[in-house]
Amino acid sequence: MTHPSAETPSVFRGRLPNLAVACTALVTPLLLTACGTGVVSPEETADAGEAVVITNCGRELSFGTTPTSIVGMMPSQTELLIRLGVQDSLVGQAQTAVSPLSDDIAEHAADVPEISTDAPPAREDLLAVEPDLVVSPTEYEFTAEQGFAGIDQLNQNGAEAYVATGGCAERRNTAEVTDLLTDIANLGEILRVPDAAEELTQESEERLAAVESAISGSPRPTVAQVFIEGNSLSAIGAGVEADIIATAGGDNVFDPDSPEFADFFAAEINPEEIISRAPDAIVFGVSGPGNEERSLDYLRSTFPDLPAVENDLLIAVPSSDLHPGTLGNIEAVETIAHRLYPDAF
Repeated sequence: MTHPSAETPSVFRGRLPNLAVACTALVTPLLLTACGTGVVSPEETADAGEAVVITNCGRELSFGTTPTSIVGMMPSQTELLIRLGVQDSLVGQAQTAVSPLSDDIAEHAADVPEISTDAPPAREDLLAVEPDLVVSPTEYEFTAEQGFAGIDQLNQNGAEAYVATGGCAERRNTAEVTDLLTDIANLGEILRVPDAAEELTQESEERLAAVESAISGSPRPTVAQVFIEGNSLSAIGAGVEADIIATAGGDNVFDPDSPEFADFFAAEINPEEIISRAPDAIVFGVSGPGNEERSLDYLRSTFPDLPAVENDLLIAVPSSDLHPGTLGNIEAVETIAHRLYPDAF
C-alpha cells in the first residue's frame, strides 16, 4: 500500500465526495423521513442567560446570543440544521451538487441561497452572506490556501466555525459514528434547541441500538471498504468510515492501526491487496446510479473469484453518508448491516 499523493483529489483531503441520501415519508404534524428523522418546528430561542461555550477541534467557541445567520457547508450539515428546526436562520447552503437533499428537507431549503455547488464556497461568496455560524463536516472547508475563508477570517467577520467532531483534523483517523451525537448535543446548545436535539439524539441512539441488538452474537463477516475512481483503487482503513463498518457488524480486513493509515484514513492499494484478504463483502461509496454501475463493473471484472463477488455482497453506500457529522452515518450502518445480516432484520 502507498499513501495518496499530495495531489490526490479532495476525496482524500478528509472526506469522501458526492452521495445521495434516500429516505422519505410524510407524518403529522410536520414531515418525517422513512428512516424516522423528522423536521421539527422551530423552538423559542430566548437569548437570556449565560453565553454558550463549546470546545470544538481544540478551539473555544462562544455564543452570547443565538446564531441567526447560519451556513451549512455540505448538504448533510444543512439537513442536520433543518432537522434541528433552525431553517429560518439559514442564509446559505454550500456544495449543493455533492448530494441531493431528501424531498422533505429540500422544500425547507428551497429559499436558502446556494453559495457553491461542487466545492466549498470561495472566501468572498461565504463572507458575502454575513454568517454568524458556519457548520462544516471537516476543517478542509476552511483551507485559506484553497481560496476558502479561513476560521480566523470568519472570526474577524463575526462568525464562528463549527466542524463536525469526527472531521476535526486531530480526530479524523479515530472518529466514531457516535461523534454525531456530540455534534447534535453541541448544536442543540449553540442554537438553543435542546428539545429538538434530545429528540434527534434519542432516535439516533435507538436506531444504532436496534442494529446492535439484531446482529448480537452472529459471526462477523470480513469486509473490505474501498473507494474506486476510474481504475484507481483505495482502501478505507480508519476514520468514521471504518467505524461505520464495525458498528454494522463487519470485521474490516484493513487494520486502522497499520502504518498505511497512521496519517490518513485512506491509502491507495493494488488489487492484489484485496485478493489476498478474500473479504466476504466489499463496501464502496458512490455518487449516483451511474457511478454505482461503473464501480460494480470494476469490482466484478477485477475480483471475479472473491467471496464478496461470488455471494453478491458488493454493498454500495452513498458517499455523503460517509461524511463526518451527518445523520447519513446511521443510514450507512443500517444499509450495511441489513446486507451483511439479511436474516437478522
